[in-house]
Amino acid sequence: MLTVKRTALAMLMASALLSGMANAAEKTTPVFTPELDAHIGEVARDYLLAHPEVLVEVSQKLQAQQQEKQQQAMTAAVIKHQAALLNDKGTPSYGPADAKVAFIEFFDYQCSVCARQAPVIESLMKANPQVRYVFKEWPIFAQRWTPSLTAAKTGLQIYQQKGADAYLAYHNALYATGHDEGRLTLADINSAAAQAGKLEGKNDEMPEVLSGTDALAQNLGLRGTPGMIVMPVNGVTADNVTVIPGGADQNVLQAAIDKAAGHAKK
Repeated sequence: MLTVKRTALAMLMASALLSGMANAAEKTTPVFTPELDAHIGEVARDYLLAHPEVLVEVSQKLQAQQQEKQQQAMTAAVIKHQAALLNDKGTPSYGPADAKVAFIEFFDYQCSVCARQAPVIESLMKANPQVRYVFKEWPIFAQRWTPSLTAAKTGLQIYQQKGADAYLAYHNALYATGHDEGRLTLADINSAAAQAGKLEGKNDEMPEVLSGTDALAQNLGLRGTPGMIVMPVNGVTADNVTVIPGGADQNVLQAAIDKAAGHAKK
């Protein structure tokens, strides 16, 4: 709420009241006139010029309301698309098959925020081995930097042929290079992939998985990477889902896991 002693609204109401009283006394029907409208506009303008902090408060309030609506819409979309988030066998995942909570990240290896998030997630995984971690390869920078797409395809190929442990080693090795924002190279990718051993065939069949992830991200309302979702594997509701469109520290992510597990701090 705006906490000011005098507001343009109060002036407007006072002017309208005085005008209404005068008109009532004269038994006339019009309350507002062009002259009164112009006067109210001048009063409001002068007040806002003298108190610009009111505009800042209004802008902040509007932004908060928009963010809340965005969160509500994304949460509803998560509930609607929970099967695609949790049960896509082509998507790399790591953790117990019977996990009660899932942590899902949409990411691109060239994304600098994703790179800063990677060690946070590594630490989170060590602290929460009971959670299943789902890695949604979403190379949104592929049109700008070709290695973005190559890295994603290679990761999917390693997961499908070598399993979760090999994939996670590759995933962490790429981020450990510190090469993002166009600096990731084919040499980086090949070096990280070499740890998994020889791969069979080409990775040309991976675009179907990637296109599905892209469609899912669009349906969820994600606008960039990283996009993180923490949710229970069963019994998903608006009260136990957390959607984080952007980076977050480990405390925030831990609170989301606790909430999804049903023992969030109150």
